[in-house]
Amino acid sequence: MSGPVRCEVKDGVARIQLDRPEQGNALDVAMKDGLVEAAGRVGRDASVRAVLLSASGKMFCAGGDLVAMQAAGPSLDGWIEGMAKALGEVVLALSRLPVPVVSAVQGPVAGGGIGLALCADVVLAAESMRLRGGYTGIGLTPDLGTSWLLARRAGLVRAKEILFHNRALTAKECLEWGIVSAVHADLLLGAEADALVRRLAEGPTLALATVKRLVDGAGDRTLEEHVALENEGMVRSARTQDAQEGIAAFREKRPPRFAGR
Repeated sequence: MSGPVRCEVKDGVARIQLDRPEQGNALDVAMKDGLVEAAGRVGRDASVRAVLLSASGKMFCAGGDLVAMQAAGPSLDGWIEGMAKALGEVVLALSRLPVPVVSAVQGPVAGGGIGLALCADVVLAAESMRLRGGYTGIGLTPDLGTSWLLARRAGLVRAKEILFHNRALTAKECLEWGIVSAVHADLLLGAEADALVRRLAEGPTLALATVKRLVDGAGDRTLEEHVALENEGMVRSARTQDAQEGIAAFREKRPPRFAGR
């Protein structure tokens, strides 16, 4: 798959890459269509055991394409409606995948790019990362789950600060605020992200899917409800080949060879 979005699946890892570096990987109609196709392809591929979302060039994503927005003129609301709906579905699809999703973020990330980056389970940042809300600076409001994801990761007060004031946060600040999981030197980000996604793809896929569901929904359940779901998940995982392999490997003091079954 070529164009402004590249997508390939190899050895259980799906790699989705924004590839419009000359325009800061800004979100236009072609980028939207590419992301919709990539998310659909990954969601249908049963061989996928982990996903890496990245971007080419010096910027992860500048958000919506301002050139295209200006060209839309009086029809801006219709242009944005189509873009926001489709890209919102992409964010939902990626976040709901039953496998770990990792994003690798370098340079500036703003607007809808924030939603794309933060819908991942693990967000790795380069030292060059700079996160800026951007929306209210041009009289618009968040989309692609950006306000929800920021509030979930950084808390309500800090999410409002990011979206009200549009100050660019450094990678260090993003780490301190819980927005990203780790910060790496720019030259090492790609290798670190690749190593992580490979480890996750070699893990107990069904168990990881259950962990993802449990953690993502924890805030919506009572402790009683959550313990019951944990118990159900534990019983299901005990029936898998990976559980038998994991226990045997631990007792034999060797690395486990999980097959995702």
